[in-house]
Amino acid sequence: MSEYERSRTMPDLPEHVFDQASVVSWFDSWLPDELHVRAQDPPALTVHEDSTGEDAAALFRADRERMRLEWGALDGSGYTGWLQVAGYGTGASEVTVHLSFADWRLDPGEADVLGALDRSLQQLEEQVRLRVEGAG
Repeated sequence: MSEYERSRTMPDLPEHVFDQASVVSWFDSWLPDELHVRAQDPPALTVHEDSTGEDAAALFRADRERMRLEWGALDGSGYTGWLQVAGYGTGASEVTVHLSFADWRLDPGEADVLGALDRSLQQLEEQVRLRVEGAG
């Protein structure tokens, strides 16, 4: 099993960051460019990957009380992930994203996964910053 994790500080309260991250229709603004998510009947999602041209069924759960998102593939591949938002008590937050690949054949490799996680967190931070600046 391969596991990857990255964290990034966000310039807003954890509740606001969680709200930004948990809206399925906003995922395209911060997920890797090659992934596109469509909501189905909750908690079901369809994830389209440009590189393969394939759609995959997945489950998604947002737990606002714990400030946690969780997802996983339904194809038996063992691909799962979570996103956790934690507050610093200073008006800033930390977002941690974790991915697990139970099947090593589906693991794109450390450099690709960590690069995608870093880009996604950077894009989420940009979206949060735009919302904060727009509110100010």
